[in-house]
Amino acid sequence: MCQDCGCSLAGGDHHHHHQLQANPQLNDKKTLSVIHKILDKNDVEAAHNRAHFNAKNVTAFNLMSSPGSGKTTLLEHLHQYTPLKYAVVEGDLETSRDADRLKAQGINAYQIQTGSACHLDAFMVHSALHHIELDDLDICFVENVGNLVCPASYDVGTHKNIVLVSVPEGDDKIEKYPVMFRRADVVLITKCDLLPYFDFSIEEAKAQLQKLNPNVEVISLSTKDPESFQPLVSWINNNLIEG
Repeated sequence: MCQDCGCSLAGGDHHHHHQLQANPQLNDKKTLSVIHKILDKNDVEAAHNRAHFNAKNVTAFNLMSSPGSGKTTLLEHLHQYTPLKYAVVEGDLETSRDADRLKAQGINAYQIQTGSACHLDAFMVHSALHHIELDDLDICFVENVGNLVCPASYDVGTHKNIVLVSVPEGDDKIEKYPVMFRRADVVLITKCDLLPYFDFSIEEAKAQLQKLNPNVEVISLSTKDPESFQPLVSWINNNLIEG
């Protein structure tokens, strides 16, 4: 169940009708009580996941963004620029396409198909960890379901949040979806090779982020520019947990 959109309240299909008013079910005390209980249980499981990562000396990063911002493409390329070993927990509603793409690059990946759920939760990630050998890893990336709303509300047991926003999406997405960007430890502005073709202002994006999250780091990146990976690699190295 999602506290932001109530996507599972009706059970099954995920339809939104927010044009005129918020979901009235989310103003009901009993519904809110159920949501809080679910989130509390999720937080307990997230702490368990984090303890498991800590025991294995593996740093976990939660990648969040809208669909198509380049999360999988980023992970396909990152191994070229760092000796750190990583695996990926992949989240999508259907198909194993993203995990298959990573496996084709020699990257250990496990696909979670969420069905109608618009985000990963700590229980899903815990189940996936049974299929990933952590002993020889430095990092585990959790690539969340493409969605700029719901994933921000669910701790999945990672150490840091990486949020992507791509140039084709527009710089207005930051203020439109503030919760996601407030939760970010670093924001990656991706597909920067397309800046000449889109009305996207790096300066405006940084100004919006500064208002929402003054301590967030911002990195501009393009998979077509190898040098643009170096700031990200440095950030990752600086945020590894201490063994």
